[in-house]
Amino acid sequence: MSVEKDRLKDPAWKKWGPYVSDRQWGTVREDYSANGDAWNFITHDMARSKAYRWGEEGIAGISDIEQKLCFAIALWNKKDPIIKERYFGLSNPEGNHGEDVKELYYYLDNTPTHSYQKMLYKYPQNEYPYSWLLDENKRRGRNDPEFELIDTGTFDQDAYFDVFVEYAKNTPEDILVKITIHNRGGLAAALNVLPTIWYRNTWAWGYDNYVPELLADSHGVIEVYHKDLGQFWLNGEGSPDLLFCDNDSNTKRLYNYDDGRQYYKDGINDHIVHGADTINPKKTGTKACVNYDITVPAKQNVTLRLRLSKDATNGFTDFDQIFDARQAEAGQFYDDIQNGITDADRRMVQRQAFAGMLWSKQFYYYDVRHWINGDPAEPKPPAERLDHRNSKWMHLNTRDIMSMPDKWEYPWFASWDLAFHCLPLATVDMAFAKNQLTQLVRDWYMHPNGQLPAYEWDFGDANPPVHALITWRIYQKDKAANEGKGDTYFLERIFHKLMLNFTWWVNRKDELGNNIFEGGFLGLDNIGVFDRNSHLPPGQTLEQADGTSWMAMYSLNLLRIAAELAVTNPAYRDIASKFFEHFIYIAGAISNLGDDKQGLWDETDGFFYDQIRLPDDSTRKMRIRSLVGLIPLFAAEVLDDEDITRNPIFSNRMNWFAENRPDLASLVSRWAETKSPGKHLISLLRGYRMKSLLKYMLDENEFLSDYGIRSVSKYHLNNPYHVNLDGVEFSIKYTPAESDSGLFGGNSNWRGPIWMPMNFLLIASLHKFHQYYGDDYKIECPTGSGNFMNLQQVAEELYRRVSNLFLRDKDGKRAVFGNHPKMQTDPDFKDYILFHEYFDGDTGRGVGASHQTGWTGLIANCLDQYP
Repeated sequence: MSVEKDRLKDPAWKKWGPYVSDRQWGTVREDYSANGDAWNFITHDMARSKAYRWGEEGIAGISDIEQKLCFAIALWNKKDPIIKERYFGLSNPEGNHGEDVKELYYYLDNTPTHSYQKMLYKYPQNEYPYSWLLDENKRRGRNDPEFELIDTGTFDQDAYFDVFVEYAKNTPEDILVKITIHNRGGLAAALNVLPTIWYRNTWAWGYDNYVPELLADSHGVIEVYHKDLGQFWLNGEGSPDLLFCDNDSNTKRLYNYDDGRQYYKDGINDHIVHGADTINPKKTGTKACVNYDITVPAKQNVTLRLRLSKDATNGFTDFDQIFDARQAEAGQFYDDIQNGITDADRRMVQRQAFAGMLWSKQFYYYDVRHWINGDPAEPKPPAERLDHRNSKWMHLNTRDIMSMPDKWEYPWFASWDLAFHCLPLATVDMAFAKNQLTQLVRDWYMHPNGQLPAYEWDFGDANPPVHALITWRIYQKDKAANEGKGDTYFLERIFHKLMLNFTWWVNRKDELGNNIFEGGFLGLDNIGVFDRNSHLPPGQTLEQADGTSWMAMYSLNLLRIAAELAVTNPAYRDIASKFFEHFIYIAGAISNLGDDKQGLWDETDGFFYDQIRLPDDSTRKMRIRSLVGLIPLFAAEVLDDEDITRNPIFSNRMNWFAENRPDLASLVSRWAETKSPGKHLISLLRGYRMKSLLKYMLDENEFLSDYGIRSVSKYHLNNPYHVNLDGVEFSIKYTPAESDSGLFGGNSNWRGPIWMPMNFLLIASLHKFHQYYGDDYKIECPTGSGNFMNLQQVAEELYRRVSNLFLRDKDGKRAVFGNHPKMQTDPDFKDYILFHEYFDGDTGRGVGASHQTGWTGLIANCLDQYP
């Protein structure tokens, strides 16, 4: 067992970690406006002066597990109008494709206990082009690409700093900090490096008047004391200057109101940039920095060393030795994980993916009741908020370390994203993965009616019900690692809550009681021809192929879990039977509902479509070939003989349907037959329909790209789909990259690009079908190529294609970087990976949020899978 793996047994090693957000401004939880305009209530320009209520932000930030004390870096290149203490980006209204960070930074390494961490920030030496980025993106339209920092040319002559930030823990509360600044340019360049320590403001809201303190001791060290954390010292090597202010809002600047204070949150900024008298000469406060005013020679580097410790005598004599040990232990930890991967490039990409997953942990604090009602020491919030966003979620109260989709673009948990995060996280930290899945179903997250919270912009939205599937996969992985002994307590604990959630779906999303489900956008944002969250005219109902298929999958996932629990507790036999029955009726509805007895299946096209049910009970199919029609592939489960024979209640119910409802039994796979020895397949798709869907999916003129499965068929590039609904014309076409629509903010696009989680689920389904059909069952891949593969080989081919998003091709280029020559060829760029939210369906270029290692971190699993 590696040293790092052994550390995972001691929770104290996780007391400090990368728990500081990359962005707190513009979030819902900091928004106290009457109209819910979070982006304008606190802007980037206001952020340096505003003390936050619910959390903190910073560059390469770390904090304790309750974020009472924070540490991050700030920089000033002597030219910018402000110091760089937070990443700059555009708000949703400012970007031509919604919100977007306009910085280059990379998460390079991290261990699950955060005993060693490393990241890189690229900081221009010339004045940062704030106005240019804002104005140019405002000028561009929906059909134009985003204007990024690298497009300004600021890196073209190498006039920038590579700032590497590394942390190494000697003990759980003895943290070493190394900041290495490389001047990549041809001239010497000056800058201020400002490692900053501060307390989250807990004293200004009227609940606790205790104000912790930072002060300079007689040896030039920052003395840190908090009644809940105890005593620390922050020691900066080299006797640098120490600057102090307070983490309080500058009411003069923000609101033109003098509250009598003098040293505000922006005091260090104003002193460094303008020479203002805004730092405390007594060298005390709640925010402080170590000011290194340095010049870095051309093509050289400077290393700064600091230490945050509970022992005042800890210095720098053992600093390098500790760093070397932690780096070696991190290497050993990942060598054990990657022992089956020999290719150096695959190992590097996978390790950076794991690093991104671990850096994306964040302290997430949000008490909706207090947020709605306001705090005693603050002005009473507008009355409109009582009926506004999240007002039906007053029970939700979170103070937890959560895995974020992207700590800048999406610095809040999203329930279905989080479930996918747990798959790569389980490889490096099984306990944390289990913790994340369990947290979502706790009483203070799950609604009393059984709904899981979606995300903070609207907890009441419906995300696809993937939690049972992910829980089962995590359980299986853990069981295999423990010599066949499964954690049934974990499985059972979540299963009970998911049964409540399943009931919520049945009661709330099956409006007509016909086992055809709605659900709205279901995480797929703009995939529909119109906003699927919108209300249709009276008497009309949208019946969704994906909503119904997700529920069929959910039924089978819960059946599978119940069958496992029934091995040791016979009470679960009835429950397994119940979810089988749910699945059968959903299968009947999706296949047979309506006068044409086709349900959501179209026999002519051989594809599933959403449809609108009209007041006269007729239907109108939305003939869009999209992932919506492929999601029925997800509803498949393979059972062993033993799963059925040892559960007489379940087997009797299966037999009853076979004998008494052959019309329903014939719609799904023949569960009584076995292809592979002892294997039974329960699926929405009989062989003909599965082949028809796969024919589309594996057609390079439809869904199959060089980099995975597209979200909308390329057929719609030259054949847009048009529909007129009550006099309003709607249309949709294949759009491979950025969205040309403002639906759902316009910052994501499901009308063509490749999305990692959906590819992962499609591949997982192919594995299940292969498990049943075996090697002899082959299909053409790609369609029309004359090349036939079994389903396992098809899955491996898809693994290969999605991996090609990140791996070097024969020319040494990475598809994710698009046509940026510097990113493709410069040695200081080409091996630093950005894990984007989604990818161009034609070229594989990364699009959307650039640090969404979250579910794109699934690439770590994919890189393990194909030969």
